Amino acid sequence: MRKAIAAASTLVLFSVLALVPAQAQAPGEISFRDRPTPPEGRMGERLQSLLQALNSGSPDRIRRFLDEDCDESFRKTAPADRHIGALLGTLRDTGGLDFHAVRLYTPERKDDTVVIAKDRTYGSWRALVLRFGPAPEFLITRLSFNDARTPSDVSEPALTRASAEREIAALVDRLVGTGVFSGAALVARGETVLLAKAAGEADKSFHVPNNVDTKFNLGSMNKMFTSTAAVRLVEQGKLSYDDRIGKFLDESWLPKDVTDRITVRHLLTHSSGLGSYFNQEYERSSRELFRKLDDYKPLIRNDRPAFTPGERFQYSNTGMFLLGVIIEKATGEDYFGHISRVIYQPAGMKNSDCYEMDYPVENLAVGYSPDWKSPYGWQNNYYKHVIKGGPAGGGFSTVRDLHRFALALRSGKYVSQESLKTMWTDQLGANYGFGFSVTKGPEGRVVGHSGGFFGINSQLDIYLDSDYVVAVMSNVDMGASPLARAIRKLIARIQPGS
Repeated sequence: MRKAIAAASTLVLFSVLALVPAQAQAPGEISFRDRPTPPEGRMGERLQSLLQALNSGSPDRIRRFLDEDCDESFRKTAPADRHIGALLGTLRDTGGLDFHAVRLYTPERKDDTVVIAKDRTYGSWRALVLRFGPAPEFLITRLSFNDARTPSDVSEPALTRASAEREIAALVDRLVGTGVFSGAALVARGETVLLAKAAGEADKSFHVPNNVDTKFNLGSMNKMFTSTAAVRLVEQGKLSYDDRIGKFLDESWLPKDVTDRITVRHLLTHSSGLGSYFNQEYERSSRELFRKLDDYKPLIRNDRPAFTPGERFQYSNTGMFLLGVIIEKATGEDYFGHISRVIYQPAGMKNSDCYEMDYPVENLAVGYSPDWKSPYGWQNNYYKHVIKGGPAGGGFSTVRDLHRFALALRSGKYVSQESLKTMWTDQLGANYGFGFSVTKGPEGRVVGHSGGFFGINSQLDIYLDSDYVVAVMSNVDMGASPLARAIRKLIARIQPGS
């Protein structure tokens, strides 16, 4: 599946406003301070207009902001409807933003103005990165929304484990109670489930509610299953990380001069240089055509590495998909049956699979994207999503099954502890190991994966140092990641030894 605009900085799916990459603090900057007063003059007025437009929830008010406060070059980066949808999406994700400070860096950032705001839903900090045009008008020429670190003038006290868990429960209760969240969330410490709650509707047409056993789409999270199965085959001697993929793939997939340059390791670490089979041919094709792995050959055969394999990280759906094909060739088994046998069944994951979407699968959530132009307010993803998921994403699971998967991983049920160490080591400085995201911060080491697409957002975080497991799944664009991030920030505040 398309990567869940995974990185924490990009918070508005499929919108032009979020396509400008930025960070609250750029690499190499050593310090910042936050000034609690907005910019003066016209720049301050533009900022105020932006916040008013966003918080209004009014398409007309947002359109006026675009016309009066934004440079023509910025407006032309996309149709007005997409700009409007992006700001409305930010309002939905945050509940609104309130100005807190302007962030000043050492050394100084000359081109961008970074404004720190607090969101009203999660109480988290967001960075609005703006670029203004020349005086005297100072029209907005660029804009992005990112996560931000806690302001320099705000103190967040340490929490005991018990108080952090109470705050996490209160946060989830608040989101469930206010109707902001559509999906299911589970927080566990080891085998002990601390909370498991669901909210929203699995099917808006018939007003069917979600429950904690509802099957939600995983998006790219299937990559964890594929990579774990591949590493298991390496341990069994059926694969080697250094195998050239041409050993398993004939030229009906890719030319030999391509497959002879790419290894299994490159596929696991997203360093093959290959791209994504979600291309123009896919967009123009019937979803009915793609059920078995071999059906994807027409979408993949023209892909070529964008750089020398192994040179750098580039997220690749095609690469992980081909790893699934290699699993078939190395085992002689159908990919889907193999994953069921070696991943789902050992962990007791009875509600996980790559279901075919034209069958009436029980308790399966329909995915929805907000559509401000529709009289219904939503658009389902029936005609955007694959008819059946695969090695790179698109399968279904539940929060309980993801917890079972995390426990099975950590216990060594799939692969050895030595292999887990390799899988959970950042390979290319991109916070990614072998099919797993890998991060380290105040909350300790966290591994897992996220997934996103139209009407899909799910995330699994496995806290290696504190033994927490957090699984959040949603059937709405970007419905899971903000909650998972808010929980992570609370866990980061737990005082060691408490």
